[in-house]
Amino acid sequence: MPTHIHPTAIVDPSATIGDEVKVGPYTIIGPDVEIGDGCDIASHVVLSGPTRIGRNNRIYQFSSVGQDTPDKKYQGEPTTLVIGDGNVIREGVTIHRGTVQDRGETTIGNDNLLMAYAHIGHDSVIGNHTILVNNVALAGHVYVKDWAILSGYTLVHQHCTIGEHAFTGMGAGIGKDVPAYVMVAGNPAEAKTINAEGLRRRGFSREEIALINRAYKVVYRRGLTSEEALESLRDLRQESAVIQPWIDSLSTSSRGIVR
Repeated sequence: MPTHIHPTAIVDPSATIGDEVKVGPYTIIGPDVEIGDGCDIASHVVLSGPTRIGRNNRIYQFSSVGQDTPDKKYQGEPTTLVIGDGNVIREGVTIHRGTVQDRGETTIGNDNLLMAYAHIGHDSVIGNHTILVNNVALAGHVYVKDWAILSGYTLVHQHCTIGEHAFTGMGAGIGKDVPAYVMVAGNPAEAKTINAEGLRRRGFSREEIALINRAYKVVYRRGLTSEEALESLRDLRQESAVIQPWIDSLSTSSRGIVR
């Protein structure tokens, strides 16, 4: 099917539109926006640049994608938003470009589901296969790693990292890093257990999940310092590579981890 742009849509001449793209009524596509093949852009969407959008993304109505940040340090410098392939961006989502004080780029990976009214702040990095449920709000400089799920109304402070396969409960208020595999809830968020059900659904073996649970107890049940916990985790890594994300979460944390 050829590209179809509704006659009421406004597309800047410098925008690049791929093949088999749909652009709905009253959508505005600004300068320096690139849209890959097979994307479906609904009505009343605003796409601002510089923004590069990959293939087969679906963006629903009233989303604002690629707008500059309200961060007061931002003074109009050229910054970017890069979105990968196969993402679903639901109604009213807002995604801001980066700032020169950090990466200069906000990055969204592949196959993510960003549900209604989620917000992704400047310089954030979203991995692959994540889910941000309705009204999740990420401040600037947030990292969300692969397969993480953030439940509705989760709030994440700037410079926090949400690790691989982590899960946040509804309304969680996160001011520190969430290690890989960990399930947190509450405001302020507290660690509850590992995301065992999510791991089972993604094909982790019973033995791997048991080892991840042992690592959780090392970090959260034995009263160890972070350095002591890291040493114990390095010993567990000899049993399986699934421990490496635990080690990365602790060794790279700049804000400390949710306890």
